[in-house]
Amino acid sequence: MVYFKKHSTGFLLALSCTLAACSSQPSYQGNSTEQSLKQHTNWQYTQSNAQQVNYITDLVDIEGLDSLIEQAVTNNPSFNQVHVALKLAYAQRDVTAASQWFSVDAGFDAQRSKTEGTQYSSSVGISWEADIWQKIADNVAAQDMTIASNQATYQGAKDTLVASVIRTYLNIILQQNLLDIEKQRLVVLQNNEQSIVERYQYGLGDLEALDTARTSTASTRATIADYQEQIAKAKRALMLIVGTDKLQNLPSTLTLPSVIEPLSTLPEQDLARRPDLQSAYYNIQAKHYLVDVSYKELLPSISLSASLSDLASTPSQALLTSPVWSLLGSLSAPLFEGGALRAQVDIAKLNAEQAFWQYQDTLLSAVNEVENALGQEQSLTEQQLQISNALTSAQRSFSNYQSKYQQGLVDILDLLTVQQKVYDLQAQLSQINYTLLTNRIDLGLALGLGVSS
Repeated sequence: MVYFKKHSTGFLLALSCTLAACSSQPSYQGNSTEQSLKQHTNWQYTQSNAQQVNYITDLVDIEGLDSLIEQAVTNNPSFNQVHVALKLAYAQRDVTAASQWFSVDAGFDAQRSKTEGTQYSSSVGISWEADIWQKIADNVAAQDMTIASNQATYQGAKDTLVASVIRTYLNIILQQNLLDIEKQRLVVLQNNEQSIVERYQYGLGDLEALDTARTSTASTRATIADYQEQIAKAKRALMLIVGTDKLQNLPSTLTLPSVIEPLSTLPEQDLARRPDLQSAYYNIQAKHYLVDVSYKELLPSISLSASLSDLASTPSQALLTSPVWSLLGSLSAPLFEGGALRAQVDIAKLNAEQAFWQYQDTLLSAVNEVENALGQEQSLTEQQLQISNALTSAQRSFSNYQSKYQQGLVDILDLLTVQQKVYDLQAQLSQINYTLLTNRIDLGLALGLGVSS
């Protein structure tokens, strides 16, 4: 039977109404997440040659890139940790949801005493807590939001991983390009050394020019050694990202591929598809549900339990052949716990507020990333144009100086200076091209472009 005292019940119901009236979501200064997105109406920079794409992998077409991405998604340790965290969130949700159901347990005991001999007992019990305040439902909803947050985090980690593969791939091509430029420089410098020696033998020069040429040659050899190590480091970095100790289908070209400039649209649309903002938004929702749960911990709980038990002198007779049943209903409510439950309410509200400000911080960082990438696009495009013009002029100047040097009209030091300038500009242009291409990858990430699930 179920027993409740009328006066206690009335008091607890009154207390429940009072606590329910006090239950509310935390209030703090700041825009809502929707208002925060809408307050950015336009991007500061405009684009002229951008294209609409759906995924970050659409920005570049490099042979062998897809296989590397597949290996990275499968083998990268950091990314797989995020994947496991998502699986854990699903498992935790199942644990929380199981609280909504009744539980059944069974037991079998044997006890021996001097007077009664051996006694065997068995029991089966069923218990269930009524979720009258939707506390368990709110816990499940919080877990659902946590899963959504982890799913967004997983997608963001995947997007970042793919972008890292592309950047590192491009860096290998850049370093090989720079190495090729230095090797070309070295060949020319060695030829200059030989020419100076021959001219000196004919009395047309001095050893001071030879020392200068040898200095440039030695410096170039040192630079070549540095670029060779940079290539090795870039390949090791790619192996680390891919999660393997062997790389295949690496680029053999010295030409950096073209990378599409992704089109930015309205800030609200661009930012809303970013996984980090989605994760932060769902995290706010999860914390709000937990605030409700913390308030409902102050309210009474109703539980029901039923059991069957049997006691006999043999194991077979004790297996519920003539069981005794009982049914119990209970109503309980916390009255005094030293302020622990109220403190839990405050903690839950502060966690919700912290999640809100984390979202605001993520949003501001997202806006800043897009604006910086758009600004870099314009700056790097202009730098690329000017350095290209400078390289054209330097090559034309070198051709003129080379002709004059062969005619004995200019000194070898002047020729070396112009020659060095040509190769320096070639290296600088390669660096700018690489920076421009990787900036477009960064812009794609900032605009929320990812990879297909």
